[in-house]
Amino acid sequence: MDKGCSTVCVLIVALCALVHFGTVFSTVKTAKPGVCPRRRLDFGHCAEICSNDRDCPNNEKCCSNGCGHECMAPLSAKPGVCPRRRLHNRRCTKSCSKDRDCPNNEKCCSNGCGHECMAPLSAKPGVCPRRRLDFGHCAEICSNDRDCPNNEKCCSNGCGHECMAPVIGEI
Repeated sequence: MDKGCSTVCVLIVALCALVHFGTVFSTVKTAKPGVCPRRRLDFGHCAEICSNDRDCPNNEKCCSNGCGHECMAPLSAKPGVCPRRRLHNRRCTKSCSKDRDCPNNEKCCSNGCGHECMAPLSAKPGVCPRRRLDFGHCAEICSNDRDCPNNEKCCSNGCGHECMAPVIGEI
């Protein structure tokens, strides 16, 4: 191999390593406030434009569009997630329609038959790791953090969602 070609190859490898490690060791930010809008009945673009909030500009969040993920303006909502619905609870009341209808830190949650104000569960700490370039399993293994064991979070894998160990603090 001639000297010019080997120099170019070394520079390309060095550039790739710089980009890779710059991405891996970047400062980790927490998830942005607000919640993603409800998915529309039609499907969005079947592409993974983002994998978490830090991939999105300004206050936008990385949200499912029904087929992939894209940056969207968030809806304002109180922090935390609604508790799981209890199967034996059949009160068909609709005492709220949005979080702002609820007092203090309570959220407007489905009770299986209507909506009522409930004390939220705390979201698990940390953020989802950046997606790998390859695609994951095209299945929805989880829909939110409470579906995951221990401290794992429900994260996009590039094609579906699965439980993953979170990135916490700064790297």
